[in-house]
Amino acid sequence: MDKTDKLLKTLTEASGISGFEDNIARIMVEELQGFTEISRDGIGSLIAKKKGVNASPRIMLAGHMDEVGFLVKGFTKSGYVKFNPIGGWWSHVVLGQRMVIKTREGKEIHGVVGSKAPHGLSPEERKNVMKLDDMFIDIGATAPLDEKNSGKSKSLHEKLGIAPGDPITPYSPFTTMGDPKMLMAKAWDDRIGVASVIKVLQGLEGVKHPNTLFGVGTVQEEVGLRGAGTSAWAIEPDIAIAIDVTLACDYPGANDSEFGEKLGHGPSISVMDGSLLPNPRLRDFVIEVAKENKIPYQYGALAYGGTDGGRINLTKMGRPTLTISIATRYIHAHSGVLHRDDFDNLVKLLIEVIRRLDQKQVNKIAYK
Repeated sequence: MDKTDKLLKTLTEASGISGFEDNIARIMVEELQGFTEISRDGIGSLIAKKKGVNASPRIMLAGHMDEVGFLVKGFTKSGYVKFNPIGGWWSHVVLGQRMVIKTREGKEIHGVVGSKAPHGLSPEERKNVMKLDDMFIDIGATAPLDEKNSGKSKSLHEKLGIAPGDPITPYSPFTTMGDPKMLMAKAWDDRIGVASVIKVLQGLEGVKHPNTLFGVGTVQEEVGLRGAGTSAWAIEPDIAIAIDVTLACDYPGANDSEFGEKLGHGPSISVMDGSLLPNPRLRDFVIEVAKENKIPYQYGALAYGGTDGGRINLTKMGRPTLTISIATRYIHAHSGVLHRDDFDNLVKLLIEVIRRLDQKQVNKIAYK
């Protein structure tokens, strides 16, 4: 495992659902301190400023630190944990999966998502997707011996220190697959974006670039692109690029399999998504840089779903913005799969783009 895989392992195995991103911010600080100026905005987004030759143009790279997860809602009398989703979940991928609950004291409590057993479902129930409200997390609960004694001692969740509002994270260790360039982990959405921000800033350490670069780990993207708005307001970028994942189309039954993104074919340059129609001049500039440097790339066109780019684009009077993504299988599930080459090529492309974004080039891109 090389240094980059170790970084990806550290980022993906850390817990950090929306609203609880401090673990990820701490990793970013460890990687970027000493050669960037680091600050946080009012809701927690991390901003790492790297000065170039000139104070402007101001370039913003953003990857969101949060992942989808769950929040403790309450407890049954027998000690099972009831939960609410944080971010978009399809309940089919939740049932039977392992979870980690993190208490206020920092303890990590493991459990498994359960529901009524398949053998106990009626024929009609079997036809339907199990609702999240009908699921629970089993942390090793046992029913009280009788009603008289049930309230005389602390329940299991009280003994463990679990309380409503505690974050719940999927349990899925980082794994290299049969092809070691195929990587499986939780939270690629969007720890791959955070890793890209880190590697680009590190790749430009000691390198002259004609701008000031702001590498941002945003918060709460999965619940409304919130950190993208606050951090962009603070930075006021002249150019912004959001980094995220996008849908891979290279597995059986995938939509758009004839022309959609495939793992190992390069980063995906978005022509649209549900939140952003990118600045076409910025898009074409990035494509030309990719061609000039023989960096493979793909096109992405999502009718639904948005990224931080959609919120950054609308900051103040508007900011020229583009989203570039990594094709990933099984997004918003316990384990996603992506290709290491796509990540390496994305980092290479972003470094070359930033090295060319001087004021003259930005003036060609911006609507002025």
